[in-house]
Amino acid sequence: MWAILTGIEGNLTAYEAVIQDIQEQTVPVEELYILGDLVGIHPETEQLVHRIRNPRSDELFPQVCRGWWEEQCLILHGLGATAEPTELLEQYGVDTAKQLWDKVSRDTIQWLRNLDFGFVELDCLLIHGSSVSVSEELTPKTSPWQLLDRLQRMGVNSLFCGRSGQTFDYQLQEAAITTSVTTLDSQHPSQTIETTQRRIIGVGNVGRTPHQAIYTLYNPYSNALKFRTVAY
Repeated sequence: MWAILTGIEGNLTAYEAVIQDIQEQTVPVEELYILGDLVGIHPETEQLVHRIRNPRSDELFPQVCRGWWEEQCLILHGLGATAEPTELLEQYGVDTAKQLWDKVSRDTIQWLRNLDFGFVELDCLLIHGSSVSVSEELTPKTSPWQLLDRLQRMGVNSLFCGRSGQTFDYQLQEAAITTSVTTLDSQHPSQTIETTQRRIIGVGNVGRTPHQAIYTLYNPYSNALKFRTVAY
């Protein structure tokens, strides 16, 4: 069994509630994945990072990948893919950008630099946004063509994501897709692509909603999926 969570956003209390719930599962959890957004402007952000980096002896060591908030931190410190935190300023404003700068230490920033973009395990991609960007939100309203593209880029059958904060289990059925390209000079021969059944799962959000943490349990051997809501 895998436990998959995201969106802690510095909320240590919510994280502790989820860890306790994981330990109480009748089927043992073998892997713990955190799909980004573990930092934020919450006052407990540094304590949370320390807790994740130093699990107790009876706990799993979390596998953590980079999320949107981590990307914004790196951009603020001149270590990101862009020079300016445009998305952060547009969505939250200058005050939040300053709070994020103040809440996340330089030591944590160096640790964030080394986080993976995502994980490929068995036939599953576990990632914050999508195979294109940490900023991209995949939801049940996303175009099926776009979802299929994000899956095919990594050659996986299941994609777990957390950017939207939603829980959902979206399935693409088996199909044959025929494509062709026509230019001003000529028309290229059409190609037919056979697609197997694919799956996109939104894993919820742990720290965003007060007193309610949502995460996902997944059995990679049976494909059984369960969304867990933990009150704290």
